[in-house]
Amino acid sequence: MPTFLFKTEPSTYSFADLVRDRHTTWDGVSNALALIHLRTAKKGDLVVIYHSGDDRAAIGIARVTKAAYPDPKLEDPSRVVVDLEPVEKLARPVSLAEFRGDAVFKSLELVRNTRLSVMPMSDAQIARLRAIVARPARA
Repeated sequence: MPTFLFKTEPSTYSFADLVRDRHTTWDGVSNALALIHLRTAKKGDLVVIYHSGDDRAAIGIARVTKAAYPDPKLEDPSRVVVDLEPVEKLARPVSLAEFRGDAVFKSLELVRNTRLSVMPMSDAQIARLRAIVARPARA
């Protein structure tokens, strides 16, 4: 199943906000490469929600409920949004340092280009993320 990682500043919109709201339209993406990735998101795809800023950690899993469509707030058809619903909060946050320290993530854009807000994850990467969550965090 296709999986993505979406970055958000938690002070703008956090995973807890998504849980509270039960659904949201994921907007505000303007980077050309991030928009290319966002356009490939389909209903049912999973999304790892990653908090940027001070947190710098994966926090939860969401699901795309509506595939990419033009942002209704803008008059630019190249700017798209998707609708999301929460699936689960991760048992513990997975830090950027953990991503960087694991060879499975060496090709993940998060490790290579920390400014990109939407990126695909491979099946191996999402499986590794779930395995990391299942073990205690390192001090």
